[in-house]
Amino acid sequence: MPAASSIRSLFLNGPAGRLEALLNAGAESATLAAVVCHPHPLFGGTLHNKVVFHTMKALNSFGFPVLRFNFRGTGLSEGEHDHGVGEIDDVRTALDWMDAEFQLPLVFAGFSFGAAVGMRAACADARVRAAIGVGTPVAPVAAATEEPRVYTFEFLHDCSKPKLFVSGARDQFGPRAKLEELVASLPEPKKLVVIEGADHFFEGRLRELRETIEGWEALSSEPSALS
Repeated sequence: MPAASSIRSLFLNGPAGRLEALLNAGAESATLAAVVCHPHPLFGGTLHNKVVFHTMKALNSFGFPVLRFNFRGTGLSEGEHDHGVGEIDDVRTALDWMDAEFQLPLVFAGFSFGAAVGMRAACADARVRAAIGVGTPVAPVAAATEEPRVYTFEFLHDCSKPKLFVSGARDQFGPRAKLEELVASLPEPKKLVVIEGADHFFEGRLRELRETIEGWEALSSEPSALS
């Protein structure tokens, strides 16, 4: 397994300028490589978010190399926030880089805004074998400075890749009934795990989040099963 200190800081050449990124090294025997996307930048979301970090640690525990990056206009990333439009291309940039660097099948994971934006890129990309939505925002999200934002997930109806959704039972942006309705409408394979007592940020429940991802059967299967 990779050493915990084996982290590389780098920049990706994105469509709106350089994107700040961190790569946690994987094992030489890695069968998959992963990209993890952060929550809404207008809410303070960055690649250092605790949920993003714990999602990375869960994927890294399999020996997968894992890339986290800051969307345009966030941290040291160049460009300006594009309200979830240009950010889809940022995700494609990250997937392209991981594919070129490791030439392995890919896994995508995103938290909140990162899930809503990133799964659009991931589900349409044949290189991505599985997708994880953490705190998927199925209810309107609003910051004090903008109109409520509504995310739609109709694209998931054509996504036949293995899909894992992990949310808290007290997630204010992911009401349980609405999330269950969405997942029920999607093609197999799929799995929904609702963590009791957890809010949108999994405060006090990050261990359960990690254990859920680490226990997902799709990630421990042979790579041929993720086709």
